[in-house]
Amino acid sequence: MVDVRFLPSLAEVPASVWDALHDGRNPFVSHAFLHGLEVHGCLREDWGWTPHHATLWENGQLLAAAPGYLKENSHGEFVFDHAWAHAYAQHGFDYYPKWLGAVPYSPVTGPRLLARDDAAREALLAAIREEAGRLDLSSAHVNFPLPAEDAAFPGAWLPRIDVQYHWRNPGHWSDFASFLADFDHKHRKNIRQERAKVQRAGVSFRVVHGDEASEADLQAMFGFYLQTFHDYGNSPALTLAFLQHLAATMPRNLVMFLADHDGRPVAGALCLRGPDTLYGRYWGAMASIPGLHFETCYYQGIDYCLREGLTVFEPGAQGEHKIARGFLPAVVHSRHWIARPDFAAALARWCAEDTLAVRRYARTLETQTPFKHRG
Repeated sequence: MVDVRFLPSLAEVPASVWDALHDGRNPFVSHAFLHGLEVHGCLREDWGWTPHHATLWENGQLLAAAPGYLKENSHGEFVFDHAWAHAYAQHGFDYYPKWLGAVPYSPVTGPRLLARDDAAREALLAAIREEAGRLDLSSAHVNFPLPAEDAAFPGAWLPRIDVQYHWRNPGHWSDFASFLADFDHKHRKNIRQERAKVQRAGVSFRVVHGDEASEADLQAMFGFYLQTFHDYGNSPALTLAFLQHLAATMPRNLVMFLADHDGRPVAGALCLRGPDTLYGRYWGAMASIPGLHFETCYYQGIDYCLREGLTVFEPGAQGEHKIARGFLPAVVHSRHWIARPDFAAALARWCAEDTLAVRRYARTLETQTPFKHRG
């Protein structure tokens, strides 16, 4: 018999057991990352995040799992369903709580249905639906799954897509000069000018992995993170303890690009990496220097990928300005199960129309490529 358990904490699963369900290429689904969010104050019920991880067991062995949360709002998800919640409210129904399969605060594509085979993935999705019914939830959602997981979702799970901007090495870029050589003249000149401004200002950069980071480096990076949230009037979710945890438990996955000026750090970008992909997550600055944002968030990361042999750089959600700097449109996915048949039917039509609109938008963006047309 398969035993279905929904867990209030990843502390109930040994790290080695959880991590045996994925190949280790995506750092965001590792036990260290997800459990670190829980134990270091990044997930709070009053912020709408209550861990409720789906797991399937057989004879004491973990067959499948999905990082999951009961949500009282849609904060920190990056797949926007506020209009859906508003429609529920207009009709006198509660949209929250809902169940969300995702990595908190991380719009990063990666495995979401951790399982040994497709049959276990399908059983996991069936268990999630049953749990949503048992708890009388409005819906269940899986954000940013891998395309390879798509076949596991039954038709009742509505598909949505969105556009992000990713850098991909086609194979012949060996350094930044060869990368720039593929740009048209206008965009190549713009990037050179942006980088030159930072250099003329006397800014230097350090690449610091978790096992190379001093306490001062971690505190500086955390300060930059707080500054960005302060500038935009948002509440920061991550804690210094979590950043310290990443440095200690995922030392080579944590990558920071720190900008120094006049003998002190003035900006930084916080990234994670896998064996072939760099993921940009947060940045901040204490100084206003022309070009500093682009250099810290984009060009330092591209340089790093070229040196390290990484083929993909995902710098985060949104931002058409990334196209001019070599990050091209990429489609990302999500899946949604709606409990009420009437809302499910209406949202199926909405999702179909939205998908057509997003694909038209993506085609328009593709015409804005900064690269020369290659024969």
